[in-house]
Amino acid sequence: MAAPVSYARVSPADRPPFTVAYERKGAGEPIVLLHGIGHHLQAWRPVCDILAASHEVIALDLPGFGASPALPGGSSYDLSTVVPLLAAAFTELGVERPHVVGNSLGGLLALELGRARAVRSVTALSPAGFWTEAERRYAFGVLRGMHAGAHALPQPVVESLARSAIGRASLTGTIYAHPGRRSADAVAAETRALREAPGFAPTLAAGRGVRFTGDVPDVPVTIGWGSRDRLLLRRQGVRAKHAIPGARLVRLPGCGHVPMNDDPALVARVILDTVR
Repeated sequence: MAAPVSYARVSPADRPPFTVAYERKGAGEPIVLLHGIGHHLQAWRPVCDILAASHEVIALDLPGFGASPALPGGSSYDLSTVVPLLAAAFTELGVERPHVVGNSLGGLLALELGRARAVRSVTALSPAGFWTEAERRYAFGVLRGMHAGAHALPQPVVESLARSAIGRASLTGTIYAHPGRRSADAVAAETRALREAPGFAPTLAAGRGVRFTGDVPDVPVTIGWGSRDRLLLRRQGVRAKHAIPGARLVRLPGCGHVPMNDDPALVARVILDTVR
């Protein structure tokens, strides 16, 4: 059963206040979950109950995505802004150096939080930032196409498409290896989240020059990559391993770019192995 969505007002010392939406359940060492660009915290629901059996689990909507409002006017969505804002959100939520798990953009943010030593461990699933320029252009082009498609389709049409396996594949086949396993309601909701995200365009713009370089010392890191990732191709995982030599690189067989729905048990096991 999904936890109710709550809201936290975060007031960093040196930046304007902002609000984040989150779901929280379970007890134990905290695990914070960060979704990818254009997605929302509901992407993590397939694994939340498994993780919450032994840990406190907090799934966040990143600023400008899902139910989290856009950052205050004039605020940047670049890494140097968002990473400390997330650390301030952890403090507001009463978690000190949580284990952090991120997918795509969330994976990049998790690695940056690890480099800042703001977390206990990092599990990054298909993290952004290990692309060549050609690969980045390809991924951004696909994302823009998905965003434009979400805008072009009225919500009743989306809901109708989502009721069939073929329709779910047309809407989300880029990010899931098995889109038919996603429920109709979930696909309709995430298409709406993509369409309505005020953070999408500024986040994509801020990512043009992003490349993750350097190590993440003194923090356990696992990098997981789906064997059927069509957005960030799996060879980028090898680059991530070279950049972070101490990281554990795990292949996720049969999984796409957002693997939590493709194989929840495998993803949960990878996360819990890292936490342990």
